[in-house]
Amino acid sequence: ASRPGPRRPTMVLPPPDRRHVCLTTLVIMGSMAVMDAYLVEQNQGPRKIGVCIIVLVGDVCFLLVLRYVAVWVGAEVRTAKRGYAMILWFLYIFVLEIKLYFVFQNYKSARRGAADPVARKALTLLLSVCVPGLFLLLVALDRMQYVRTFRKREDLRGRLFWVALDLLDLLDMQASLWEPPRSGLPLWAEGLTFFYCYMLLLVLPCVALSEVSMQGEHIAPQKMMLYPVLSLATVNVVAVLARAANMALFRDSRVSAIFVGKNVVALATKACTFLEYRRQVRDFAPPALA
Repeated sequence: ASRPGPRRPTMVLPPPDRRHVCLTTLVIMGSMAVMDAYLVEQNQGPRKIGVCIIVLVGDVCFLLVLRYVAVWVGAEVRTAKRGYAMILWFLYIFVLEIKLYFVFQNYKSARRGAADPVARKALTLLLSVCVPGLFLLLVALDRMQYVRTFRKREDLRGRLFWVALDLLDLLDMQASLWEPPRSGLPLWAEGLTFFYCYMLLLVLPCVALSEVSMQGEHIAPQKMMLYPVLSLATVNVVAVLARAANMALFRDSRVSAIFVGKNVVALATKACTFLEYRRQVRDFAPPALA
């Protein structure tokens, strides 16, 4: 009888980092609870009870999934892989943005002046802290013990900071839909803006996490070029064009001039980086054989 072939070694995760699991769960469930409070407060009468029951059932189901995924992420954080972190990010943004969409629609249907502008600003502040903060938690740069040199660690930290800035840029574009009492954009432009940002919030951080995971323990930040290219096309270029179109066509006064400047600076910086990268590749290319 033929002997069975040797089994491939499977990766065994180390024990989870309890502090990381608790902090990640706190950020996720805290932001979800605040979104639930917005949804409940925006409804009155018997409808409020129905909304409260729906969000409670949804949170219980989400918490059951989070119980396992957060532990896997906490164990994975001690390794060079970030696969479970990508799953957790996708689940979080998928559910959070669904709730945010209903909050946004409730603000649109509210009478002018009925919604507190401070509450709208507080919602934007919550998203601006929790969403980039969770991304940095999932990367867990401070727990990458295999990144030993200070220069490499700071180079990687700078690249992650650009990801956080892009997340803030996308959140600012979404916030322009609910912060002003009355938006000048047509319905199709509002929907296109919201779901375009929704898609990028789902995908771009997963791309950044996958680059960190694919590099492994021998991580080289200068070789992580996929995210900068995607960000250049989908955030820096498109965001500038979208904001310019809103100002020119719809007279939208809510356009953030600061983030327009950020994208112009990012375009110039990334263009210089790509030119330098091409020069380095050309200079260090092996000579062709005669």
